[in-house]
Amino acid sequence: MTQWFKAKGWRPFDFQLEIWARMAAGESGLLHATTGAGKTLAVALGAWQALREPPEGLTVLWVTPMRALAADTTRALSEALDALHALDKAAPRWTLGLRTGDTSSSQRAAQSRKPPTLLVTTPESLSLLLTRENAQAYFADLRCVIVDEWHELIGNKRGVQTQLALARLRRFRSGLVTWGMSATLGDLDAAKRALLGPQGAGALVEARLKKKLVIDTLPPAAPERFPWAGHLGLKMAPQVIAEIEAHANTLLFTNTRSQAELWHQQILRLRPDWAGSVAIHHGSLAQEERDAVERGLKDGALKAVVCTSSLDLGVDFLPVERVLQISSPKGVARLLQRAGRSGHAPGRASRVTLVPSHSLELVESAAAQSAIRKGRIESRVSPVAPLDVLAQHLGTVGLGGGFRPEELLAEVRETVAYEGLSDENWRWCLDFVRQGGPTLRAYPEYRRVAPGPDGVWRVSDKRLALRHRLNIGAIVADASVMVQYFPRGQKLGVVEESFIARMKPGDKFWFAGRLLELVTVRDLTAFVKKGAGGGATPRWMGGRMPLSTTLADEMVETLARAAAGDADTPEMRAAQPLLRLQQKWSALPTPQTLLAETLKSREGWHLFLYPFAGRNAHLGLASLIAWRAAQITPGAFSLAVNDYGFELLSGAPRDWAAELPRLIDARGLDETRGEVIESLNASELARRRFRDIAQIAGLVVNGFPGERKSARQLQASSSLFYDVFRKYDPDNGLLRQAEREVLEDELEVRRLYEALIRMNARRLDCVALRRCSPLAFPLVAERFRESLSTESFNARIERMLAQLNAAADS
Repeated sequence: MTQWFKAKGWRPFDFQLEIWARMAAGESGLLHATTGAGKTLAVALGAWQALREPPEGLTVLWVTPMRALAADTTRALSEALDALHALDKAAPRWTLGLRTGDTSSSQRAAQSRKPPTLLVTTPESLSLLLTRENAQAYFADLRCVIVDEWHELIGNKRGVQTQLALARLRRFRSGLVTWGMSATLGDLDAAKRALLGPQGAGALVEARLKKKLVIDTLPPAAPERFPWAGHLGLKMAPQVIAEIEAHANTLLFTNTRSQAELWHQQILRLRPDWAGSVAIHHGSLAQEERDAVERGLKDGALKAVVCTSSLDLGVDFLPVERVLQISSPKGVARLLQRAGRSGHAPGRASRVTLVPSHSLELVESAAAQSAIRKGRIESRVSPVAPLDVLAQHLGTVGLGGGFRPEELLAEVRETVAYEGLSDENWRWCLDFVRQGGPTLRAYPEYRRVAPGPDGVWRVSDKRLALRHRLNIGAIVADASVMVQYFPRGQKLGVVEESFIARMKPGDKFWFAGRLLELVTVRDLTAFVKKGAGGGATPRWMGGRMPLSTTLADEMVETLARAAAGDADTPEMRAAQPLLRLQQKWSALPTPQTLLAETLKSREGWHLFLYPFAGRNAHLGLASLIAWRAAQITPGAFSLAVNDYGFELLSGAPRDWAAELPRLIDARGLDETRGEVIESLNASELARRRFRDIAQIAGLVVNGFPGERKSARQLQASSSLFYDVFRKYDPDNGLLRQAEREVLEDELEVRRLYEALIRMNARRLDCVALRRCSPLAFPLVAERFRESLSTESFNARIERMLAQLNAAADS
């Protein structure tokens, strides 16, 4: 390896030498290094050196979170292995394979007959490999597993799926060497523990390289004093175009697929001469479309690409000069990850520039930079014992040779996700996969895994086995409709069925950077032709990301410094018109104070509260406080939330200032949890959540090829199960999980409770407003947005702005 490095004019970093030595000694561990530092070469060459004997069968397994990253990793490893073999002809020859959802059936068949010695795959495809009846024999020669971009998996159910697969592989092969790689993690010890298991010993290697990182902001020409979500947005396009023009190539990251489509349209509207050199990339586009964009980036043929998190990860785009982040990234780790897309090589500087969509995002940018200087990065926590993923895993292992319950329970408890799994929940899962639980035992289709005479539990029904394999995985989304040119033309990608369901033939919409006209919808395929004029932009579910706790806390500290007269960054100087007016009319939040504002208007009595706990927690807090207020004096309330705070509006008189201390009282986590359930239509939220859980657990399935179910059918099926379980099986594990996930994930009830604790510990700073403050205005705008048409909303906002700006100027 050192010979190859010399031939390339490189010198190994200390962390790479350490990785090679540890892998040669048979150690496992986690490598944490900045993007572009050489993690892939460190671990790949370490495995190659440690396993010098001629490999037989599948020897090294490489797991990545995304198919695009898997394909790029395969190309990079192929180039490295070819170069190493060229330098050392006597070295054992390694073969390389790629197995993802994009791999053809012929390639999969070839890999089954003769496995490659190094296989790059994803968590879903790895689980599919574990369903092979001869799974243990297939992995008999496995010596090493490498999990790339571990930070992307650890905090979600795909990470749990990976933990279970790793535990299975360790049971097949004792002493299996396991390494994870990551670039943006807060709690490294917890991340290592989740990778290697509660009892797994391993090394933590950090690459302490000095890599220049530049984070700055593209300030608006005239920062506004009264912001509202997204209003700057496309107004920044001329400045963005100037940045694109000044560089050879640029990545423009957006937080949502809809935003990517809109920005792509706007750039080409202003610069039609860039058609063909500005592309779009997101996860709903067809694989062929994404591949073409990635090749264009690598070849330097594209001037700019508007993208989402689909290009967040380690795909190596060395030529990229410039990275722009449209709107706040909502988290420190996400910003660092995207910064690493530029200067993606050792010794090169990485730079990312934030493009604010409203003036408060100037403060978010300053806070993010402050957090990075202090080394504050969000931690990821593994989900705790999700029964839907466990039920799916039981089906997977039941296909992959079968299991004895007592042995598999010990294996499952070797993962961090299930180390505390109770005997009760384990027995429930076994009963669920054996007969569907007590309410479904009469139906044969729910008898998926059953014990044989030898005591081994297996899946014996071939149709149920096929159904399990077709529906494996922990990614659940709204049912998708393929977009294809009429009558049998190019497939462009997928949009959610709920979007297409609102359209009729002749309607136009933007997708994949094209204006399309709907011709017809048939068999979950939307046939289209090229359109002219204007059209709608698809909206996908799950577009809004809440502000992270780390960034929210840093933002409050940044506002406190501004309150003390400290505005020493370009972002805070640009935000001064807003901040000065907020101080003049009200106050700025600080870590020691809780800012509350009250206002009497023609609409009623307003309360604005700013806990800075993120959108999800604020929804729960607003509902909780409204419910508590109604216990004092019955009444109806309107509410609006954003990442900074929430508004409650009462049509009847309320003395919010007098009631507030009682309304924000922290009464214990369990009591607060119960109140949140009372204050919201929690059962309806849980019903929607249950659909996803039921799909992962295999209770509700998409169907077989050619007979896929629509979103309406899936929702109807899951709702029926939900109602039956609530009535006849209230202790159903999936039902309890749905209720728990609504509280923990959608409403972030623990974060909500911690916010209540902090609110009670701070001095209440209650200000009676004469008119909307700069912080209150976006909440009022948010409430109007939900209730008014676009034209009415714009007219109402313009009138309010005129009045507020006139008052501010006077």
